[in-house]
Formats: sequence, C-alpha cells, structure tokens
Amino acid sequence: MRTTERRNGPNHLTWNAVATVVIALLAGRPAAAVEVDAGDWKLTANGNVNVHYIHASCEEETVAPVGGGLACFGAAGEDKSSSISNGLLPAALAIGASTTQKGLDLTVKFGFYPGISTNDGSPNLQQGADPGLLNTALGTTAIDMREVYMTFGNDSMGTFLLGRAIGLFGADAILNDMTLPGVGAVTPGGNAAPANTSLGSIGLGYIYTDWLGQINYTTPDLSGFKLTIGIFDPLEPVAAGAPTPEGSPGYHAKVAYENGPVYVSATFIAQKHEGLVNANDFDSRGFDVGGKFTFGDLEIMGWYYNGKGMGTTALYLLASPGGGQERDSDGFLAQVTYKIGDTKVGVNFGQSNLDLASGEVVSDLVETNEKYTVGVYHSLTENLTLLAEFTDTTAEAHSGLENDSTNINIGAFLSF
Repeated sequence: MRTTERRNGPNHLTWNAVATVVIALLAGRPAAAVEVDAGDWKLTANGNVNVHYIHASCEEETVAPVGGGLACFGAAGEDKSSSISNGLLPAALAIGASTTQKGLDLTVKFGFYPGISTNDGSPNLQQGADPGLLNTALGTTAIDMREVYMTFGNDSMGTFLLGRAIGLFGADAILNDMTLPGVGAVTPGGNAAPANTSLGSIGLGYIYTDWLGQINYTTPDLSGFKLTIGIFDPLEPVAAGAPTPEGSPGYHAKVAYENGPVYVSATFIAQKHEGLVNANDFDSRGFDVGGKFTFGDLEIMGWYYNGKGMGTTALYLLASPGGGQERDSDGFLAQVTYKIGDTKVGVNFGQSNLDLASGEVVSDLVETNEKYTVGVYHSLTENLTLLAEFTDTTAEAHSGLENDSTNINIGAFLSF
C-alpha cells in the first residue's frame, strides 16, 4: 500500500458488489465433440473439466482499498489464500442438435456450466442466503445455464442466431486470451469464488463480453470477410437501483477478416439507459479492434477497446456517477506465445482505464487496473493440457491509492 489515506465516498464500491456481476462463466471450445445420428438430426455434446490449485498473496486489508480495483486484498487479517477451483472457465457440458430442412441448416444449443467450488452453501444448514458462509461441509455448487439459442441459414444466405449466446463486443479478446484454459488474475477476495471462475484478463485489458439475449444476422463468407449485425436485450447499469423499462434494444455489430495466419476484427456496441428520472438517462457506446498473427510457432495478439458510458470490467459497471453523465474508459491486451513441441509458453499484459466524469470529485474510485501473466501450457495429449501461471495485478485509484497482489496456479484442463 503506497498511501494510507482512504475515502469512502459515494463512488467507493466494494468487491461484493462488483463480484455479483463481474465473475462470469465462459465455455471452452474443445478439440472434438461426441456426435450421434438420430434420424435426420445429429446430436452433439462437448465440454471440459478444469481444476487448479491457486495460491494468492494479497495486501492486508479488511475492505476493498480501491473501489472497483481488481488486485486481491486480505480478509479477517489474512493476506494469503488457497483454493482448489475452476479457473477462467467453469466446467462445461454443451448439448446441441442440427439438421437440414428445405435447404436451411438448423441448429439448437443448450449449455450447462457447473463448477467445483462450493458456492451455494449447505441446504441442510440453510446457508444459501448467507454469502459469508458458503464454503462449508454439506455444501453444493450451482449449474449456470447460460447458452440457449437456435440458428438457421446456409452458406449462400448467411445465418440468423436467436437466443442467449456470447456477445460480440470483447468476445475475440477473451477467446484469444492465453489464460482461457488457466486462471490469470484471481478475484479480489483472493480465490476463484463465488461463481466458480477467476478473472483471467477480465477488467485487465478488456470488458467482459457477457452472455446476452440477442437476435443477429451474419453474412456469408465474402472473400474472408464476415459481418454480423444485431440487437440484444438491454442491460441495466450495475447498482442502478430499481430497474426501469428500456425504450429500445441494445445494438451491436462485428466485422471480421480471416486469411490463413491472419485474423482481425472490430466490434461496435451501443445502448440507451433510462433512469428513474430523466436527468439520470445516459448513453453507452464503445468499440474494440484487434487481431492475431501467426508466424510458425510464434503468435502475436492484441486488442484495444474504447467506450463512453461503458464502465469497466463488466458491461455498464461504474459507467456513470449519476445525473446523466458518462465516464470514459479504454484499455488493451497484448500477448505473445511460442510453441516448443507440445509446450506453449506465453506472456500477456493488459490494462483497463476508467476516467472520472466531467466535474466529478476525486475519490478512491479505480483509475487503472493492470496485470501481467506468464504461463506454460503443455499438451500431454490432444485433449489434456497441464499448465502453470504466475500473475501480478495492480489497482490504482484516482486518489493515488494503490493495491498490489500476486497469484500462482497449477492445474489441468481436459476437453472433449
């Protein structure tokens, strides 16, 4: 801790508020899937199980020293924590079905995402309503069903997607994050809880893409280019109080180009937010752009985002101080990996910045979250990866207050 002054003003946000929104679960993309023919339909199943030992060294604090900061802090006077849990991904079981009728390819998908951390408490001890007593004997873990969607289309007309699926803004950054099968940064509480997952680089280089109710159209492949446009179920700003009806949906779009070892993409997102009074209405809009380039065993990746009223870490978290003002934010994730036989080594560095709104008073609200991760990922088999990572995370407030933490993890990721 570089300064000892702490302000607990209106913009000070504890991790308990952040964690309920930020820690999200993301499905992996396996090397192969189980397929079964059933008449004219093909049924598929794929998923993963990943388990890690995570040890974090945090600063000795009893409350979050930086509002919205992502460096971990101690609890009950303890500055170290250990857990055996999922990493950035939960475990996953995704079940799908597909067929072709009248020239249209039809698919449906249901995704189940359980974890191994006890996060529902013990029904026998009636702990489910007490967030401070969840990891005890006789506890259970939840199943998060975050994918429910259908698609229809073909190679000549393009494809429509309707349902709950991963968003467009920020998706390529997280899907290409090398910590996806690993852990990356832990949550500020010090371990992978309460939603079975760690942060990876969420809030430390990109805003979490999230899973959204949406209706999209994607064009056919146009000489390597694809364009997706769509609308999504508008989200309430985090900690906004009573929900209010939204007069219009959210809008998002993505353009991507792929040609051999080159992949680049850009996305756009926008949404209007209706407050309880008109003076609290504000608009959110943002974009990201980046790509990855593969040169033999070397891969270089980078994504940048910029937003107004987008907030940081999660969509619309800390996006506005109220009164119709919007906070600006931006960030980037840069990454280099190199494969040596069956082993991949890599390093990534990410930073997310959140500005104060015009006229806003300086406080302990986070200004910058940043981290670097060094990782080793060894493919023991085609589907089994053994890995180890070291991550250093720093959170800095607009007041100058700073919080640092480190964590190491070793584990295994098995997909099918």
